[in-house]
Amino acid sequence: MYGSEAPFTSVIIPVFNDGERLRLCLAALAQQTYARSRFEIIVVDNGSDNLDLIKALVADHDNATLAIETIPGSYAARNRGLALAKGEAIAFTDADCIPASDWLERGVAKLCQTPNCGQVVGRINLFFADPQRPTAVELYESLTAFPQERLLRDQHGGATANVLTWRRVIDRVGPFDTQLKSNGDLEWGRRVFEAGFQQIYADEVQVGHPARRSLAELYRRTVRLAGGYYDVQIKQAKSLGQRQRVFVQALLQNLVPPVFFVVNAFGDARLKSFDQKLKVSSVMVMVRYISVWETLRLKFGGVSSRN
Repeated sequence: MYGSEAPFTSVIIPVFNDGERLRLCLAALAQQTYARSRFEIIVVDNGSDNLDLIKALVADHDNATLAIETIPGSYAARNRGLALAKGEAIAFTDADCIPASDWLERGVAKLCQTPNCGQVVGRINLFFADPQRPTAVELYESLTAFPQERLLRDQHGGATANVLTWRRVIDRVGPFDTQLKSNGDLEWGRRVFEAGFQQIYADEVQVGHPARRSLAELYRRTVRLAGGYYDVQIKQAKSLGQRQRVFVQALLQNLVPPVFFVVNAFGDARLKSFDQKLKVSSVMVMVRYISVWETLRLKFGGVSSRN
């Protein structure tokens, strides 16, 4: 699709203790239909225990470089990548993602075709470790995780596992907020929206992402997301009264029984049996109450988690 006229693009990938999945991500990027000479890969390690493994993986790819960010958090890591990026276009994905072979080609095309484009939000396809025997958590994730089109429509942002933008947009609205452990991609997207740029959902711009399998993995993700949401809302509150309302609303939205979700789950054709429907509904209830506990912990002096 592109030749020498293709915009030079920087792919930024934060990584933290995820070397084996980074290997798959880099292998997928090596198969891109976008001209190899027209993109660079910047892997930013954010405190991995086995840095030698990360170095070796990056060294295997001639268009990849490794940067180090010691400030904990993926947004700090992405900002480090942005500071080094040479690209006119910027593409974000994560170490545990597997981009489709035409990911960059389609994503950059969408950037170029959309007037005043500030952000392209692509599809994230979840996959199971064993498609024949998905766990209850994997099934729950398949129904709820990474609803990119809805996130863009309702919150003017998308998960940075699959987002493309222009360098000039970042120069205009600023980088990510490094104080946030989660939801920073949505906070950044709102700044893009408020600056008057167009934001586009592109179903054809796709990456794969493994569904979380275990309750322990889901617990960590739920705590991180609940903390990120709470941090963003508190930051935006202008007064003590508004901060109190944020706290009460966060509690109420999770204390209310998830009746609507349960009804939908029992009617969802993707869940093949009554047992699957019941298990997924139970997981949803658990997620709600983990979020309540995390909100209470943060309210009374706790610090949000990066994991």
